[in-house]
Amino acid sequence: MLTTGLKQFGRELLGHFGRVLTSTQYRRERREIKRLRELPRYQPGETSLLDPPVRFVDAASFLVTYEQIFVNQAYRLRPKRSPARIIDCGANIGLSVLYFKRLDPSCRIVAFEPDPRLFAALSENCARHGLRDVESVNSAVWTHAGTLPFWSEGSDAGRLVDVGAAPAPGGSLEVSAVRLRDVLGDAPVDLLKLDVEGAEAEVLLDCADRLDAVDHLFVEYHSMLGRPQRLDEMLRVLRSAGFRVHVQPELVSPAPFLERRESWGMDQRLNLYAYRP
Repeated sequence: MLTTGLKQFGRELLGHFGRVLTSTQYRRERREIKRLRELPRYQPGETSLLDPPVRFVDAASFLVTYEQIFVNQAYRLRPKRSPARIIDCGANIGLSVLYFKRLDPSCRIVAFEPDPRLFAALSENCARHGLRDVESVNSAVWTHAGTLPFWSEGSDAGRLVDVGAAPAPGGSLEVSAVRLRDVLGDAPVDLLKLDVEGAEAEVLLDCADRLDAVDHLFVEYHSMLGRPQRLDEMLRVLRSAGFRVHVQPELVSPAPFLERRESWGMDQRLNLYAYRP
């Protein structure tokens, strides 16, 4: 559900991006949000909340991501160089890419998204907005290149299927994968965004000695049911690379000794912001 942050959207966020909402425009956007809330799950469509309109595959997940990125500005940063270099792993339908380009139109982005339906929306949204210096790649990031089984949830919860694990509901499809370590290389990276639905520990550990060139790193940590928790390993890697870490909870349980919330095979989800002191 959208929070009170939206009430300040017209006065704060749009002013930052050079837009000023009139009261009529503000009411129009509120009506559009109400319309999107009432749509059934997993029904593709488009919305006028951004201009030009953007395509989505699921209204509910779009609204959550829209609030996180455009209302709360979760990825806002001040790059040290221009043009900034951004590697977006798990770009979904491209809202993060659109945000980065509004923040810094000259930035260069490589955006990875393995889900074919999401990638189609990502490509169309980038084309609609006329984005340049954006390389969209229909692949997962992993510890080696190849082809891997992938479960497509239908919105934003798709993930790689573990070898030897029980099949995910609805079966899986094959996707290509690239080794993120090779993509990073030795060139400076202003922001590495890693939202890969449970594969983050393996990928981050594989890149451990390449992180010195990264200025800012966002990782969405997923605590997967039935699998060992690896938050400690990830924090050690980040500390060894010279980062300081700020943690924000996303999926948490108010009384975890008594009851633990679960969502799409996870019992906890945390946002890790790693930055240079």
